[in-house]
This record gives sequence, structure tokens and C-alpha cells, in this order.
Amino acid sequence: MADDRLVQGRYRLLDTIGRGGMGEVWRALDESLGRQVAVKCLKPMGPRHEPGFLRVLRERFRREARVAAALQHRGITVVHDFGEDDGTLFLVMELLTGRNLSQLMDDNRHAPLPVPDVIEIAEQLTAALAYTHEQDIVHRDLKPANIVRTTDGTVKICDFGIARLNHDIGFTARLTGSGVAMGTPHYMSPEQIGAGTVDHRSDLYSLGCVLYEIATGAPPFNQDDPWSVLVGHRDTAPDPPRTRRPDLPEPYQRIMLDLLAKDPDDRPPDADELGKRLADARHRQGVRGPGDATAPTERLPPWTRGMTHGSPASGARPPRRTVLDRSAAVLTAAWTGGQGAPRREASPAAGTAQPAPSDDAPDSVAALTARLERSHTLARAGRHFEAHQIAAEVLAGRERVLGPDHPDTLSCRHHLAFGLARLGRLEDCCAMARQVAEARARVLGPHHPDTLATRYELAYVQGQLGKWTEALWSYHEVAAARTETFGADHPDTLAARYEVGISLGRLGRGAEALTVYRDLVAARTRAQGADAPETLRARHGLGVSLGRLGRWEEALAEAREVATARERVLGADHPDTLVSRREIAVALGWLGRWADALSIYRQVADARERVLGAAHLDALASRSDQAQCLDQLGRTAEAAALYRRVAALRREYAAGRR
Repeated sequence: MADDRLVQGRYRLLDTIGRGGMGEVWRALDESLGRQVAVKCLKPMGPRHEPGFLRVLRERFRREARVAAALQHRGITVVHDFGEDDGTLFLVMELLTGRNLSQLMDDNRHAPLPVPDVIEIAEQLTAALAYTHEQDIVHRDLKPANIVRTTDGTVKICDFGIARLNHDIGFTARLTGSGVAMGTPHYMSPEQIGAGTVDHRSDLYSLGCVLYEIATGAPPFNQDDPWSVLVGHRDTAPDPPRTRRPDLPEPYQRIMLDLLAKDPDDRPPDADELGKRLADARHRQGVRGPGDATAPTERLPPWTRGMTHGSPASGARPPRRTVLDRSAAVLTAAWTGGQGAPRREASPAAGTAQPAPSDDAPDSVAALTARLERSHTLARAGRHFEAHQIAAEVLAGRERVLGPDHPDTLSCRHHLAFGLARLGRLEDCCAMARQVAEARARVLGPHHPDTLATRYELAYVQGQLGKWTEALWSYHEVAAARTETFGADHPDTLAARYEVGISLGRLGRGAEALTVYRDLVAARTRAQGADAPETLRARHGLGVSLGRLGRWEEALAEAREVATARERVLGADHPDTLVSRREIAVALGWLGRWADALSIYRQVADARERVLGAAHLDALASRSDQAQCLDQLGRTAEAAALYRRVAALRREYAAGRR
């Protein structure tokens, strides 16, 4: 295939990533969307190949396209397109930056990988297989060369060329009957070797072989003769991994040996159960993982660094950096040859290589970026209409230059959506934010932080609209996804769990909210410390929940402790401190101690007036609290005078807004 060929009028082949007897993998530019991709091509065959054999290869290639395109998971390589061009079948996939596990082992001179790496790879592969098996698909060729660890730490399964749909037995039989090898000897399950029934447990056996190899430096059966390897899988018990790797924790040895059981019934029943066993092993061994709050920052994927939940509906995101990636690009199959790709620009946020701008684009891209920053600046200054107009123009420009699904385009759409909320167009914001979340899930993956950020802020707007049931559901899903991606104690996970508590409270489900806040206080104390502002915020929520359940003595005690801590940490006039002091007054009122409550309400109102101004809405709310308290004490004349003052200030505030 000639260099610089345009496949189907769209994919410009740039250079070869891998080459083998049956095909090639090219780095290519998708000229329609302006992104780099990997194009896998099945070479035209000459008459030396038996026609039946060629038909099987072509059917396998088409099958890989159909199966892989149906899978949408961050642990599965994304397939964008498939077709035939001038007699050549082609498959278009995301261009990965990183190394497959076989290359990692070669880089490490076949020494075992560090135990934390083995554990992290095991957990990510298990999650991907659990998803794949839920779709009723069995990979059947899981091996180190088909597993890529990208530069951001994500582990991805590739090459579904001989994957089997469980219900598609006839097709599988026809393929096997052709004599085409269905698997790789070092990683084949006994039932594959013996032509037995192959189901999802065969993938678990192959996973055991992969984990055994990266943990010990060699596959469980490593003879030079392929037949001896197959006999080993069928008849011989593997050496326990700890005989080769003594520092491997015992629970992980047990898991590997169970995966390598000859009888499928003796293996874990499914990947979900395997995932639970891996989580239990991590917990019992105290092994730090990428989501653990106590783990070093560098164990997290690069796109998690500096990530916070941010201000609701702010649309804020860390500045995007472009770096030169010197890792190899890899599309893994037996025939790719494992050849590296030349250097290219990479986007850390997407986790896949992105195109360097074309020669006529840099000025346009830079100008659009500068204009979007101008929009952000205007929004921060409260000039939301102007900010929205500029963001809309930038979005149109990015769609022209980068394509509608480029991560930077989706970032602009995210900003535009939540700009609508700042303009008071909450329903329009919800509709657009849903579209952005769906697009980000499709392009980046449902658990990518950008996807979750959009869904998180969408939930906040749903709450503003009073759609608390929808908001609760959204927050629950984001919290679960962040737990899986980052770990239970990661700040972003905890932020979502906090909003779950808020939503439950708004729905009157006080007992459930109380449980959420108790767990959250424990998690934040463990992860951030007892005096961290976010820990104190969770404690405040706990106190409010106690009050909603009528447990006012407990609520009062909690409010006093939180107010004291906030004053020490944040200062006496900090808004959070004043909120806690107001909660003390609320509890005192419910306990009938109105004189004590009045003193605190007055202190809070004075502080807010001093800091925010007399006409600020929070200051006015505090004066209203004070007036109500005066009414409860029978001091109606004073209450009436204060109500009149509040009403006048509200009119003044409204006039100023106009």
C-alpha cells in the first residue's frame, strides 16, 4: 500500500505502525474530523492462498469490526469505522499511546513487573472483561500482545479478531473447522485445546496466564515446543507463582492459581466475582492503589492530577497542556510486528493521541482558544450574556476546525451549556448538558473525568430546577463511577457522595442522608483530616440531618463543634462559619430557647452585613431570621420595624439589579 494513500476519501495513511504477513496497521489522519487514528488493513492476497482460507480471514476481519464496534468501555479499544476500499478491508481505531504488556516485559528484560503494577493491571483487565462478558462476548485470544497500557495508565484490551458471541455457535464452528488457529498456545485454556465448550471462563484462564507472566517474568508453561505448552495447559499443574516471585502476596497467588484451574467450574464463576476477590485481596493486604487517598500522586493517571469537583455549574477545567509523547503507538495483533510509531502530539485529557494541527490551522486554533479564555474571563466578571455569545462563536469555529467530537470542541460545548444556567435558562442548560455528557461518554468513555464532570454539573442544575429525584440518580451514578475510577476516598468521589446527601435531604429522606453523611465524615477525616474544610462541611450536613429527624440536642452539639472548628480554621466571618453559627440558632429555637437563639441570629446578621453589605441577600435573610425570633419572644413592635427595614433593603437591591 503506497504511502500517503487516501482510504475511502477520508483516512490519509501517514506511516506504518505495524506490519505482518496478513496485514498492516497505519497511523492515519481522519481528514473529516481532524484527528489521528490507527487504520488496520487486510492486504489483498495472491493466488498462492487457498480460497477457503482467505474467506475465513476476511470473515474474521469483518467479525472483529462488528464485535469491537459494539463495545463501549474505557478498557476496550474504540473502533470508529470499517469498510472496504479497492479490495482492501480496513478497520479504523483509536490511536493508542503506550506499550502493550509484551513490550513492557521486553523493556523490563522479562523481569516481573512491580507488584502494585500487577495488581492495577489485574483490576483494570477484570473490569473490562466483566463488561465484555456482560455483552455476551468472549475474547478467546487474551495475551500480553493484545493488552495495551497507555501513557495515562489506562489498560485496554485490543484485537477481537476471534472473539465469539456466545449465541453464535454455528459461525464459531465454521471458523474452527477451517483449520485457522484459534488462540495463542501460551495463553490458551484447556477447553480451547481440547475442542471443548468455550465460554467466558476461558478468558479468565487466559487472564490467569497473563497475570502469571507479568508477576513472575514467564508464562505458567514456557517450553519451547508448542505441543509441550499445550500439554502443560491440559495436564500439568502450574508452579505456584510465589516459588518464582516470593514477594507476591499470598491472596494474589491464590487468585492466579484458581484462574488457572483445568476445570472451568473450579475457576471464579465470572469476572464480577473475580473483581470482588481482587478488591478483598487489596483490602486485606493494605496494598495501595491508584484510587487510594494515601497512595503517592504519581500512581494516579495524569489526567486525574489537580482534578476537583469545582464550583457547581462553573464549567471550570484545568488548563489543557500539549506535550510531546515519545511512547510507541501500538495496535496489537499477532501480525502487527510490534513496531513503534514516530513521535506525535498527544492530548493527556483524552488518553489517545490527537493530531497536531494542520499547517493552516494553528493560528485558527490558537485564536479560538484565546477567545474562549476571554469568554471565561467575562463569565467570572458576571458578564454572562457576552461570555455566552463568544463561547457560541468559538464552538462553531472548533466544530469547523477540529470536528464536533474533538475533546476541545466538547469542552467548549460544556462551557456553553452551563453558561445557559448562568443566564437563567436552566431547562436549555439541562438539554444541552445531556448531549455533551452523551458525546463525551461516546468519545472519551463513560468514566472519563470530563464525562463525569459534565454529569456532575448537570445534576446540580437538575437540583436547581427542583428535580431532586433526577439529581439524586445522577449523583449516585457519578459517585459510583468515580469510586471505580479513582477510589472511594478520592476528593472527587467524596464530592459526589456529599451531593448525594444533599439530594436525599431535599427529598425528605433524612435517615438515608444521615447514613451518607456519617460515612462521608469518616472518609473525609481519613483522607483529608478532621479539620479540613470539606470534612467540616460533611459534619455540617450531618448536623442538619439530625435536625430534620427531630434530634435537636444532637444537632445542637454538632453545630457548636463545627462552628468552633470552622472559626479556628477559616475565621470568624467566613461564610461557612456563619452558616454553622446560624445552625446553632436554629437548633436553639426548636428547643424553645428563643432568647439564646436571638443573640446568635443578631451576631450572624451583623457579621454578614459588615462583610457583604446590608442589602446582600444573605444579610437580609439573617435579618429576617432575627425578626422571626423577636416575634417568638413577643417583641412584635421590634419585629415589625425590622421586617420594614428588610423590605426596603430588598427593594433597593432589586432596583440596583435592574
